[in-house]
Amino acid sequence: MEGFPKTVTLKGRTMTVRMMTTTDGPHLRTFAQQLSDHDLLFLRRDITKQSTLDTWVRNVADGTMYTVLAEERTQILGYGSLYRNDFDWSRHVAELRVLVAPSARTLGLGRLLTREAFNVALTLGIEKIVARMTPDQTGARTVFEELGFRPEALLRNEVKDRSGKTHDILLMANDVATFLARGEAYGIPR
Repeated sequence: MEGFPKTVTLKGRTMTVRMMTTTDGPHLRTFAQQLSDHDLLFLRRDITKQSTLDTWVRNVADGTMYTVLAEERTQILGYGSLYRNDFDWSRHVAELRVLVAPSARTLGLGRLLTREAFNVALTLGIEKIVARMTPDQTGARTVFEELGFRPEALLRNEVKDRSGKTHDILLMANDVATFLARGEAYGIPR
């Protein structure tokens, strides 16, 4: 994908932003193991499981998923993934999944990864991006709202955590062209 890899510095920390390759599975497993159970709730699958990571790598290889990674040396600090379904009537829509390591959450990395994912979406012809989160993930919700995402649905008792407690899932969405135009207006580089 054009424009990658690139080096960025956020609050004094320098990292590489690049597209995921099929050799990144072990590094993603290490990344996933540092996340809390609650961090994983908005994901459709448990990325701490090897079988899920194997599927992720296959999806990257076959072009179903595009993942932008941020890493410091060989440690993954976060990712932004676009997942394209194969439904005929929804080929213009992708689901965005952004997750940042606890040690990198105050750097603005979530915003950066979201912007990079939108740039990838533009090259793929994706017109709408949907994001999922639990309503109590206020930091993530704030970032997405600042970027122009708006709530579209609240799915009550949609997921169960490992202890069996149910949680709601909030679906938010944004139009790719509107996001990029708004970002340029606010000086967010492409």
